[in-house]
Amino acid sequence: MIPAAKLERLLDRFAAIESEMASGASGPAFVKLSREHAELAPVIETARAYRDTQRQIEDADALIADPASDSEMRSLAEEERAELRDRLSGLDRELKLQLLPKDAADASSAIVEIRAGTGGDEAALFAADLLGMYQRYCSLQGWRTEVMDMTESDLGGIKDATLEVNGRGAYAKLKFESGVHRVQRVPVTEAQGRIHTSAATVAVLPEAEDVDIVINDKDLRIDVYRAQGAGGQHVNKTESAVRITHLPTGIAVAQQTEKSQHKNKAHAMKLLKAKLYDMERQKIEGARAAERKSMVGSGDRSERIRTYNFPQGRVTDHRINLTLYKLDRIITGDELSDVIDALVSQDQADRLAEFEAAEA
Repeated sequence: MIPAAKLERLLDRFAAIESEMASGASGPAFVKLSREHAELAPVIETARAYRDTQRQIEDADALIADPASDSEMRSLAEEERAELRDRLSGLDRELKLQLLPKDAADASSAIVEIRAGTGGDEAALFAADLLGMYQRYCSLQGWRTEVMDMTESDLGGIKDATLEVNGRGAYAKLKFESGVHRVQRVPVTEAQGRIHTSAATVAVLPEAEDVDIVINDKDLRIDVYRAQGAGGQHVNKTESAVRITHLPTGIAVAQQTEKSQHKNKAHAMKLLKAKLYDMERQKIEGARAAERKSMVGSGDRSERIRTYNFPQGRVTDHRINLTLYKLDRIITGDELSDVIDALVSQDQADRLAEFEAAEA
């Protein structure tokens, strides 16, 4: 059970945040307080329900122990107490999950980078399938998406694409998609019907806000050039494409999808901030990696995480040994949630087990 002192500290902190916000906090301080308030609000709702249920159990205990209570009242109180204990058990688990150490970026929007890997044209076609899968999945979640940048291949696939996903909590779910995705199928270019194996890599970054990362203009080199399409031909007569290099780290990003240089620069800055923010987070996570037992949330982008086997109509996520025979519904994004929700649940179970072991 959650210690009463811990509940009181949570309630006191929430009251203090509301008081500070009401007292006229502004600027970055207000943004930070608002973010903490939004994160704590559902926890406080559960904590209050938990505390109220505890009090109701205490009242039922007192009624049962009271010699003045008649047998009918005592029987009703015992039934109510059993129901309250079941409710308290559920609230206890829910509260523990809410109190688990959180990834600070979980509430953020996300940037999804998809790159064709081994497999040539077939890998590029598979990368295009993944892009469509994520666009459909995000639409079903009520998140807004925008293709920030994309390089097409000659056969209609994509060599690489960058997808911006706007929606609270998008990163918390999409982060489990980072890694190597493998496809097994007969390519459209295969004349003899042989099954080929190709791959694409996915990297999911939390979208950084201004309070998360600060970039000095003097640390940037900005180059402009004419956008290029498949095969290297120029697609614009003006220099609308933008490449930004962060000199201290050497990280470079490029955007060319928009016809406007201004828009491409804005997209490139957003992507650069996300990469720098992710780099800082990776340093912190790297220090914790040795202690982390969960295989689900490792975020290793070189790890083969999932296989899409078309001849068998099968999708297998190798991290949790989950196999589903509905590839046609998953690759369209319509039932990708079945895979992602299973990954989220496994990650929660792993972290809860670690939390309870540490508390024991």
